[in-house]
Amino acid sequence: MAALPRAPLRLGQFTLGIFAVNLVGGLVLMVGPGRLLVGLVPHPQRNVRNWIEVTAGVVLIVCAVAVWLGRRRLARRELPVRASGGSALVAGLSIGAVELPTAVPYFAVIAAILASNAALPGEVLALLAYNLAFVLPLLIMILVLLLAGARGERWLGGGAAWLRREWPSALAGLLLLVGSILTLIGAHGLIRP
Repeated sequence: MAALPRAPLRLGQFTLGIFAVNLVGGLVLMVGPGRLLVGLVPHPQRNVRNWIEVTAGVVLIVCAVAVWLGRRRLARRELPVRASGGSALVAGLSIGAVELPTAVPYFAVIAAILASNAALPGEVLALLAYNLAFVLPLLIMILVLLLAGARGERWLGGGAAWLRREWPSALAGLLLLVGSILTLIGAHGLIRP
């Protein structure tokens, strides 16, 4: 989107869509069923939690290896990019709405905010801060486009071209990093007294 015409505007609309869905969805969960759901969530014992972390880490490492091994085949697939038409705001709203039900880390953040027993304004402020951090990379891209002009478009266009070529390798590296960290955290919890 950053390489399309009127990129700052389109990227801003997209960012607004993502931000709005996540914030409204988070607020609904926080003031609605969130408190009830936090009480229903089981709190596993330390060893169970550590084994879950190790297992999840190993699964991510296996996924990283699979993506790495298939990276050339995956890189040949064209990423979906629309050169014109369609609303960036509607795209952001749609993507936000589709990914929200599967955003387990977001639910964990909401649960942590609720478990903090802060007053409602503090909870809302924490949720707002998290959502701003979530869209911060998009906001930085908009800022680069606005401040650097055509040069910024070239930078982001070069980054987009690299990502279209190398996304499987980047994804494999990210999966490996997260999987390794999870595995080490879980293993450390299992071996400490």
